[in-house]
Amino acid sequence: KWVAFGASVRAAQFLVLGAKARALTGGRYHVSYDDIRALAHPVLRHRVLTNFHAQSEGITSDTLIDRLLEAVPVPRSGM
Repeated sequence: KWVAFGASVRAAQFLVLGAKARALTGGRYHVSYDDIRALAHPVLRHRVLTNFHAQSEGITSDTLIDRLLEAVPVPRSGM
């Protein structure tokens, strides 16, 4: 409805790589939901382009990323 161009598979790969690096610099060997959440905006912001409908409604790429993060449930294991 609001997306002209979405993030590619390469964007997802870079999100995972960034999350791995963030976890490692934090002294962990596993990626947590917080790592993904912290990097979602910097990695995806310039890769998700909104269309005219979104712009006319004041919807930005950041708004769409926020909605996506809210829609994805946090795993029960606490990650």
